[in-house]
Amino acid sequence: MTFTHTLPPAFRSAFPVALLLTLVLWPLPGQSQETAAAAGDITFVDYELANGLHVILAPDPAATAVAVNLWYDVGSRHERPGRSGFAHLFEHLMFQGSENLEAGEHFQYVERAGGNANASITEDRTNYFQTLPPERLNLGLWLESERMRSLRITAENMAREVEVVKEERRRSFENAPYGTTQLQAAYYAPYDSVSCFAYAHSVIGSPEDLDAAELPDVQEFFDLYYAPNNATLTVAGAFDQETARDLIEGYFGSIPRGSDPPEVTCQDPFSQLPVQMDEQDPNATLPGVWISYGVVERRHPDAPALEVLGQILGAGESSRLHQRLVRGEQAALDVGAGAATRVGPGLLQLIAIANQGVEAEHLVALMDEEVERVIAEGVEEDEVERARNRVRASTILGRQSVMGRAEALQSANHFFGTPEAVRTTVERIGAVTAVDVQEVAERYLRPENRAVIITRPGSHQEEDR
Repeated sequence: MTFTHTLPPAFRSAFPVALLLTLVLWPLPGQSQETAAAAGDITFVDYELANGLHVILAPDPAATAVAVNLWYDVGSRHERPGRSGFAHLFEHLMFQGSENLEAGEHFQYVERAGGNANASITEDRTNYFQTLPPERLNLGLWLESERMRSLRITAENMAREVEVVKEERRRSFENAPYGTTQLQAAYYAPYDSVSCFAYAHSVIGSPEDLDAAELPDVQEFFDLYYAPNNATLTVAGAFDQETARDLIEGYFGSIPRGSDPPEVTCQDPFSQLPVQMDEQDPNATLPGVWISYGVVERRHPDAPALEVLGQILGAGESSRLHQRLVRGEQAALDVGAGAATRVGPGLLQLIAIANQGVEAEHLVALMDEEVERVIAEGVEEDEVERARNRVRASTILGRQSVMGRAEALQSANHFFGTPEAVRTTVERIGAVTAVDVQEVAERYLRPENRAVIITRPGSHQEEDR
């Protein structure tokens, strides 16, 4: 199971693996525009069961495996104050048994069939997925329907998994270099916790909220969000469409529709900006800087230009921040930048880890100079084209596997409201111009629209002394 935090994509290469969480596929250097156009053309049909389950079928006669991929429209954005961490807790609980399955048997069945299974969660959704031999499609569908229909939620299971989640938080954040800074930069610092609690708290949840959780609260959360009318099932790869339709109806058709979940509200999400804060980190050995600018949701017309801007600033060794801070000034050990866009308001983040002897404030000054240069002078067309090429290549690479195609369809459906949007992924980025990039930089990368979090090595006790 994977906690998937939407840090900007460039950070995967910019920082040690230990500092980062598993991320979605993102642009890699690549291939031609003609090839990329074909990558956007996934053949599929979609329909809805009587109970509201949205189904997307993408058969591929050339495939040798089948992917069963179920997205629930539930993530940390759906939690309320005092009840954070419930969505992440369920990412664990969903493998703890149901009416006809014991704890852990989901994985065992899939592995014995020659497949693999996992799950992940973000602010906006939770997905459960397995890749199987074509003849075992029925197994994957039965397993997903089984826990949707009759998940075993007990006090014992809940108490055990709460401790697992708390340990995960300690390992991934509290005891990891720059871990608490990541949480501040992604959630607590940029977002207003009153008007936009949806994004102002972390996916992994609060230990205090998890400890305070009562079994009825957890059961209520499951009943509301893990119902067929709040889910999309995608099947991709080697399967017969009519057979799949019959199996899906047989396994899922009789599961009762749930209540419609309440709408998530997030008004004036960045009303408390600007913010500047220091984090003392006993696990860090060098100063670090996280800058989070408030931006728009993924479906907003400005989002593609923000993605390109993030890559120009901080994706790879040719990026502006790398050329200036790492290669030129030798002030930073590494840098990164990128847009973390979501269903709701997102962020554009810049990150730098200082070289030995360099103060964090110097990094901030250099980063500000590079941002101001983009605003004042714009960007070059070849920089924009490199970003376009990365998206084209990523699209092709990501859709080479049956699971990659399933995820692409799910993402298009979830973030744009229709799986048809899978066909325009490349077009949205391809339409971005150098003028667009300069304009979004001027619109969003303003000092009054950001949170600056500085990590200083050492503990508060050492500072006091």
